Amino acid sequence: MSIEVGNIVPNIELVADSGEKVSLTDYKGKYVVLYFYPKDMTPGCTTEACDFRDQHQSFADVNAVIVGVSPDPQEKHQKFKEKHDLPFQLLVDDEHQLAEAFDVWKLKKNFGKEYMGIERSTFIIDPDGKIIKEWRKVKVKDHVEEALNYIKEIQS
Repeated sequence: MSIEVGNIVPNIELVADSGEKVSLTDYKGKYVVLYFYPKDMTPGCTTEACDFRDQHQSFADVNAVIVGVSPDPQEKHQKFKEKHDLPFQLLVDDEHQLAEAFDVWKLKKNFGKEYMGIERSTFIIDPDGKIIKEWRKVKVKDHVEEALNYIKEIQS
């Protein structure tokens, strides 16, 4: 069974880019913008990460933390973070535990090849750990602004 809006996030521990173990339940008391992306250092994923970076302070101003998740290894996350000066955590989901729980680990097709991979998706988790909003099959353009505006609207 996959997680959906209204559910409490699971207590799945993943390794962060820093090497520490992190669970979504560690962020209780804050809004969490949990975004799943396919791969570090690719054009769309870089644009999305940099858009989140550029709005990082605006999210912090509304008591929200940004957390990125992909199957890439810790070392690649570290390089991606350093190269693009990302001020938020990237989690390693190499066994797809979180991606499968959120039903974003999907069969994809590219140039006639089929493979399993991340479907770009974003979830907003409230300070009590409940999922309150989801965007699936995200298009990168203007998405970060949409997520920020959603949090601002529910707080007003």
